[in-house]
Amino acid sequence: GALKARLCVQGCAQVQGVDYDQTYCATMRPTSLRALAAVAASADMSMRRWDFVAAYLQGDLQPGEVVYCHAPPGYATYGADGRPRICRVEKPIYGMAQAGRRWQRSLFPWLK
Repeated sequence: GALKARLCVQGCAQVQGVDYDQTYCATMRPTSLRALAAVAASADMSMRRWDFVAAYLQGDLQPGEVVYCHAPPGYATYGADGRPRICRVEKPIYGMAQAGRRWQRSLFPWLK
């Protein structure tokens, strides 16, 4: 099969209040989903469910939010001073503490 790779930042190295401020992303508990399904079934209503592929990659960083990460092993380039260059992240990627919140902020206006 095809080989695939996924770039992931070291979210464990991020510091709350310095690198990010909001990480909350609303989710539904399984018990709440069962209760909602029971209400919909008793009222003869239908329900829809969506599964977003790579949801965290679909968000947008906030204006003025700047995130940097090191290049993956094997892709690092070095400056004239011999130090490794860093990459500026333009969209949320796996491992970012705030990726879920950024995706939610992109999704909610679409749902209204």
